[in-house]
Amino acid sequence: MQHHKKSAKQAVIENYAALVRRVTPKSKVGQGCLRSFWVGGAICVLGQAIADFGINYLGLTASSASTFASMSLVFITALLTGIGIFDRIARYAGAGTVVPISGFANAMVSPAMEFKPEGWVLGTGARMFTIAGPVLVYGIASSVIVGILYYFIQW
Repeated sequence: MQHHKKSAKQAVIENYAALVRRVTPKSKVGQGCLRSFWVGGAICVLGQAIADFGINYLGLTASSASTFASMSLVFITALLTGIGIFDRIARYAGAGTVVPISGFANAMVSPAMEFKPEGWVLGTGARMFTIAGPVLVYGIASSVIVGILYYFIQW
């Protein structure tokens, strides 16, 4: 009797495993990694091109050109998010759009657009930092802690 129950349980487990294999879509990890790599790389190349433009044509220092490139990428991403193009790029590229600074801009604009019907203050203004807020808080807090540690280590 004990042996029969074990076999019935094993059959249920095997049937369930077979069902899972049959209905689960095949993962396209390789394709996703390739898309993420080339789109993320293209965003970084665009950022470098903007920085080079700032140095070569606007007479900016390397530090100022980096800031200019970051600001430009945030603006471009916010604009593309606002008109609905960035979401299509993100669906195609996955993490390739999240890792560079473009992910930050998208995280700011998307909630703001979603809650726009609730008004400028209680909708857009209040919800703009729902995703990016914790990143900013912990990023700033950790940089302060690292700065303090660096001060005492260098002393």
